[in-house]
Amino acid sequence: MSKSSDDQAVQTAHEWLVEASTALGLAPDDVTPHIRALLALTRDVAHNRSRPAAPLTSFLVGLASQTPQEVEENIEKLSALINATHIEQQEI
Repeated sequence: MSKSSDDQAVQTAHEWLVEASTALGLAPDDVTPHIRALLALTRDVAHNRSRPAAPLTSFLVGLASQTPQEVEENIEKLSALINATHIEQQEI
């Protein structure tokens, strides 16, 4: 069975993040577990807030996070913010 285009995109992202994290002196095992969550967050930002804000949101998550646990927590915070905003917009 061949991979779906989403699976292939995640695999390509995974490969790039391993290479990029190594170049930046980060442990790839601290980076790659967050791929799907960051992609989901940037998708939600792009569709519910602003396309240009999507990659910048990932940048903000990185700036605000000093540990892999903080990355996870910050993704959850921003996902909750997007979901709350999306629900408010639907109620209007």
